[in-house]
Amino acid sequence: MSGRPVKRSLTLRGHRTSVSLEDAFWDGFREMAAARGIGLNALATEIDAARGLETGLASAIRVQVLDHYRTAVRSGGKSGDHT
Repeated sequence: MSGRPVKRSLTLRGHRTSVSLEDAFWDGFREMAAARGIGLNALATEIDAARGLETGLASAIRVQVLDHYRTAVRSGGKSGDHT
């Protein structure tokens, strides 16, 4: 697993953009989308719409992934295997 950010493409409201995230955050982002039953682009669009202008998309995704797993830990739930 790489500690360096990797750039990947997403489509937000019909427009292509790229986001650089570390592998662990990409994995968490995918798991979060799967747990909600939506695609990565749909989840990214939701996160993009909710973030403030001062927050970059990559940072907003990292925070949402972190919140997703923190919530799972607090509830005693399991959000996918993360080894």
